[in-house]
Amino acid sequence: MFSKTYRLERQQRFARPRREIFEFFADAHNLEAITPDWLNFHIVTPGRIQIEAGTLIDYRLRLFGVPIRWRTVIEAFDRPVRFIDRQLRGPYALWHHTHEFVEEGGGTLMTDRVDYRIPLGPIGRFAHWLFVRRMLEAIFDFRRDKITQLLGTASPERTQLAAARKIAAPGVATR
Repeated sequence: MFSKTYRLERQQRFARPRREIFEFFADAHNLEAITPDWLNFHIVTPGRIQIEAGTLIDYRLRLFGVPIRWRTVIEAFDRPVRFIDRQLRGPYALWHHTHEFVEEGGGTLMTDRVDYRIPLGPIGRFAHWLFVRRMLEAIFDFRRDKITQLLGTASPERTQLAAARKIAAPGVATR
């Protein structure tokens, strides 16, 4: 059955050079530091992970006490401009996450854009309405705040959901 594609988009500005911000995000192990503890998120790929196109990364997390294994592939890697990870195995029917880094005003504008689908057709759409959307927003709110704590930010205003600004790609729902 056809699943609706949703988009979550966030932007954050940093008063640091693009290369520095890019390298922080290109280090897969930093993902553990910027993920809420309640997800019990851990990278299980052994050793140092060299991020490049084709790199596979395995994660383990718990959602509502249920263990979840997640595998992503780095689909594109263009240092220091952007990289894209795509879920190969995990809780979503689609997870396509683009990280973009733009030099702006002596600092960096980082954009996270996640296109995702929930499996199970109408049940998945109901789950999205009931809790998935809010859960993802909470995860990315935590991430924004933790990144600000670790790297600082270029402005004190809180980053807004692109959906609230009505930004969406054709055919992609923002709510």
